[in-house]
Amino acid sequence: MNWFTNTLGSSIGKKLMMAITGLCFCGFLVVHLIGNLTLYGGKDFFSAYVEHLHSYGPLVTVAELGLLALAIIHVLTGLTLFFGNLGARPEGYKVNKNAGGRTIGSLTMPYTGILLLAFIVLHLIQLRFVNYDETMTVFQNVSNTLSQPAYVIIYIAAVIVAAIHVSHGFWSAFQTLGANHPKYMPLIQGVGIVFSLVVGIGFGLIPGYILSL
Repeated sequence: MNWFTNTLGSSIGKKLMMAITGLCFCGFLVVHLIGNLTLYGGKDFFSAYVEHLHSYGPLVTVAELGLLALAIIHVLTGLTLFFGNLGARPEGYKVNKNAGGRTIGSLTMPYTGILLLAFIVLHLIQLRFVNYDETMTVFQNVSNTLSQPAYVIIYIAAVIVAAIHVSHGFWSAFQTLGANHPKYMPLIQGVGIVFSLVVGIGFGLIPGYILSL
């Protein structure tokens, strides 16, 4: 068992945890976006989706606790690596150009991650930790929240930050997991860019639709 704990405690182990948890969150973004797109079907269609989701009962709670655990691991590991690298290389990071070069995503990963964490907390307070009943449905709360100009600005900014974060994090995770091959990496990087655009545009258009209702 010592080899396992020693591996997780090493720099390579931490990067592996970052990669695995990061890809899990990419998967969650896909599922969450698909769910949010049901808003385009109207109030009844979205409400039916929410009701179906809640019908899973304890499984939803388990999934939420799993996401919380992944978030804690991802954030704490990321901060540990970030401050560790700062202490070891106070002059800054040296980026391997063959591994993707310097991009906005790679240069801002720790900062976009912290901004995303702050937004997620706000997002949960606004939309998750609410006492829903007949007078306040999920659709009404989403509609009311995304109709507030200040929140829409924060939301759009967070979506852009998320797109920037995953544009680097997606291919970086595959690189960490051993997919750093000249033949495949350009394709993975391209998929990462497309994925970041899907995330940015997919989530970013929702407030516009809500405001048009």
